[in-house]
Amino acid sequence: MAQFDVHRNSGKHKDTIPFVVVVQSAQFDNYRRRVVVPLVRATAIGKVSYAEFNPTFKIRGTSVVLHPLEIVSIPVDQLGEMVGSLSDDGQLIVAALDELLTRAWK
Repeated sequence: MAQFDVHRNSGKHKDTIPFVVVVQSAQFDNYRRRVVVPLVRATAIGKVSYAEFNPTFKIRGTSVVLHPLEIVSIPVDQLGEMVGSLSDDGQLIVAALDELLTRAWK
């Protein structure tokens, strides 16, 4: 599995969060876990007020929204089937994570 691979969510919230995207660097591939960000059904999110933080993608005909505030680490053996890749949109994902992690001085 590679960074930005999209997997089916096999967890209990799979109806609302049908997919997750791997954001972890390949540098950590020997670890038994992967850091993923949920891809939430756009219909469950409603209006997105900050598109740079919550970019929208279409996965297998389903509109989904990246939800960085729900970032999580899960065991590799709990990742569902790989269904695609967002590597072409990797910069959008990194920019959203940068928004989450960058210090904001007010």
